[in-house]
Amino acid sequence: MKIQDTSNQDVQIVQEKSNAKLVLLSLFSLVILTAIIWQLAPAASRWAQAEKSVARDRVRIATVSRGDFTRDIAVQGRVVAAISPTVYSPADGTITLAIEAGHEVGKGQVLATLDSPELTNELSQQQAIHAGLKSDIERQQIQAKRQKLSDQKAVDLANVKLITAKREKRRAEQGFSKNAISQIDYEKAEDDLQNATLLYRHAVQDAELNIESLNFDSKSLALDLRRQTLKIDELQRQVDALQIRSPVSGIVGNLNSENKSFLSKNQPILTVVDLSRFEVEIQIPETYADDLALGMAADIDVEQDIYPAQLVTISPEIINNQVTARVRFTDTMPPGLRQNQRLTTKIILEHKSQVLQVARGQFMESSGGKFAYKVFGELARKTPIDIGAKSLSHIEILSGLHEGEQIIISGTDSFQAADQVLISQ
Repeated sequence: MKIQDTSNQDVQIVQEKSNAKLVLLSLFSLVILTAIIWQLAPAASRWAQAEKSVARDRVRIATVSRGDFTRDIAVQGRVVAAISPTVYSPADGTITLAIEAGHEVGKGQVLATLDSPELTNELSQQQAIHAGLKSDIERQQIQAKRQKLSDQKAVDLANVKLITAKREKRRAEQGFSKNAISQIDYEKAEDDLQNATLLYRHAVQDAELNIESLNFDSKSLALDLRRQTLKIDELQRQVDALQIRSPVSGIVGNLNSENKSFLSKNQPILTVVDLSRFEVEIQIPETYADDLALGMAADIDVEQDIYPAQLVTISPEIINNQVTARVRFTDTMPPGLRQNQRLTTKIILEHKSQVLQVARGQFMESSGGKFAYKVFGELARKTPIDIGAKSLSHIEILSGLHEGEQIIISGTDSFQAADQVLISQ
């Protein structure tokens, strides 16, 4: 019996067709590899250029814009009374209080009485001197009248003698012309007329001089009386001031002295707080001291309502690296303010129009304001910049950036001053 082999089942493989399939497969693999390389080449290039890498959700990016720029500072302040005068003792004496701390008082109301015997006695003495000066003036007036009468009498007598001498002179002339009297008698009549003329002239001059002297004495006494009157008025004012009155309407604050205690002159007695006018006392960092000026505008936030105000006082001293200042409401004062109430105050230091600016961020502290990381797609490049004024929310850009560009405004300490940083998704 003959056993058949499997030659009838064998199929001959054509070598040329197998080679063609291998070529096609190789070409397809090459195309896929080329596409992968084309897709990964930019990313690989960025990875090669970047020195550091950071996730996008870990940085803040802001766009450079142009617009109005306001440089301001915001500080906390407390409400204080704009007027809170302290009343002082006008003289040495014993005080008697008519009110207590916390009492409401009106302007001009008596707060206390000061008993000062020395001051009242001095006033009485000066009033007595004033009365004596008035008596001296009245006596001087009587003396002036007597002196004027005496002078007038002397002038009248001298005038009578002058008239008599003139008449005798005429009689002597007539007698001498007719040789009725001698030459000696004629010359004697001339001498009598000349003597009478001199006496009359001197009497008139003495009367005028006496009147001038009396007027001078009267003016001197009048000045003494006026000086004494002013002195009494001042003493009277001081005595009236012993009734210590409230300079303003408000409430009595701190009592600096006890009732029935002896006070020295200019010793504080109490404080009156005027509740109708309030100001806000603020503490400003020393770094802004050179930028402050009286009259600067300010905004005060009172329960989310903004009230305009004005900087009115700046302390010349710097205490604990802070400058004390006060702002005053310019329009209406908000109702319901209380002393020592805490309020946020914003002082406007400067305002500019159409300024290139960017939002403020931690990058200022990281770079010192000398450079920023400008964003180009997925890369951030270190770019030198110059900054100007700084506000609470924005920073003025002087050079290095342009409107519409984007920079990283979050902290860049982790970049370690790298020239390029990759921003990954």
